[in-house]
Amino acid sequence: MFWVDGFNFATIFISVIFIIVFGTFAFVIINGLIQWSKNNAAPVLTVPAKIVTKRTNTRGGSGNSGAHTSYYVTFEEPSGDRIELKLNGREYGQLADGDFGLLTFQRTRFQTFERHKKESSD
Repeated sequence: MFWVDGFNFATIFISVIFIIVFGTFAFVIINGLIQWSKNNAAPVLTVPAKIVTKRTNTRGGSGNSGAHTSYYVTFEEPSGDRIELKLNGREYGQLADGDFGLLTFQRTRFQTFERHKKESSD
């Protein structure tokens, strides 16, 4: 082992790695709690919106690990403002690009999307 002025570099290295890993976990947990708190404090809004696009994000799945897929939908309000919200797979599968309806959400938390039939141009 390398000793310099009474310090063992292996011990210091392990301590630094532990602090980095613990700090990362603490950061993720605290950010999640802050996001949850802000969502709870925000008003529930219902606005007319159109589905602009849908996307998925899949992580893992190589070797013996399981895959996890996250589902996102981008909604556009009549003003042109867009918001991307995370949905579960069942809700995601029931929506299609171009659908128009009433979006209910609470800051970054998706609540519902009530689809309306498009008026015919006849």
